[in-house]
Amino acid sequence: MNNKSKSDSYAAAGVDVTAGYQAVDRIKPLVASTAVPGVMGGLGGFGGLFAPDLTGMKKPVLVSGTDGVGTKLKLAFLMDKHDTVGIDCVAMCVNDIVCGGAKPLFFLDYIACGKNRPERIEQIVKGITDGCKLSHCALVGGETAEMPGFYPENEYDLAGFSVGIVDEENIIDPEKRMQAGDVLVGMTSSGVHSNGFSLVRKVLDIENRFAEYHPALNCTLGEALLTPTTIYVRSILAMQDAGIQLHGVSHITGGGFFENVPRMMKNGLTACIDPMSFPRLPIFDVIQEAGDIPTRDMYNTFNMGIGMVVALPREQVRQALEIAVQSGQHAYVIGSVMEGEPGHRGVIVEGIGEA
Repeated sequence: MNNKSKSDSYAAAGVDVTAGYQAVDRIKPLVASTAVPGVMGGLGGFGGLFAPDLTGMKKPVLVSGTDGVGTKLKLAFLMDKHDTVGIDCVAMCVNDIVCGGAKPLFFLDYIACGKNRPERIEQIVKGITDGCKLSHCALVGGETAEMPGFYPENEYDLAGFSVGIVDEENIIDPEKRMQAGDVLVGMTSSGVHSNGFSLVRKVLDIENRFAEYHPALNCTLGEALLTPTTIYVRSILAMQDAGIQLHGVSHITGGGFFENVPRMMKNGLTACIDPMSFPRLPIFDVIQEAGDIPTRDMYNTFNMGIGMVVALPREQVRQALEIAVQSGQHAYVIGSVMEGEPGHRGVIVEGIGEA
């Protein structure tokens, strides 16, 4: 990279290329800290290189996922705290691809900002590298775009992309595996994660109340809401390695239970979930009370305390729960799979509604 490159004309238009070089210098050690076997080269090329180890795989399949952090970033701007939203960005991608049984290999990020502040970019990338380490994947590249006039000076957007790999015979395929009688195990969330923030910001008047201490949360509203998304990669892969037969996996994101659980179901089967079987986090009570939100809407928007749901045979439930705990997750039996309408993938949240 040519750090002597400079354009006074471009700078006059609001783009400081030298700030970009400073940002790269700051993040190089962070990126290097995520290196895993397979990483080739370093920052500065036009593409990230990765050589996957295909040893023992009969038919390797690549699984990809992309996502952003959404309007949760508004809270990061208000609090001037930027070192955790990168974890959210990684989590939203890797949690999706592990639902298919894939092991994340590498991650790339895209940061678009109104003004490139190298120290802030470093904080953002710090969160990204933390997320990569939690999911055992490498940050192999990214892009920072300074876009004056498009974004306000102190704002940015953040998106990511991840690729994982799984042997075809190990793909988690509900149509082939799931059956009535399977048990649903839910792994707990850390809070709101990265979904529903447009509603959260509205009902909590977050721009004026983010610094408000809330006794039920034992912290400020902003601190509770900025808690990063839980990464479930370690738990899911550990279950697979132990021989747990995962018949379906669902990442509970925007749309809550009613939208996401049916995505993992087999046609003709319905997930029956008992909302009293797991602890409901206080932040959801705060949100519901503030907005007078119907309970069904809460379960149709938020994770309500469960960020990942897996369906598995009853005889393997105890082992799966133990593995989740060993991997750093709290997990509960939250329901079961039963016969449903032919050709329909359903979910029933007892006492609340169905889809």
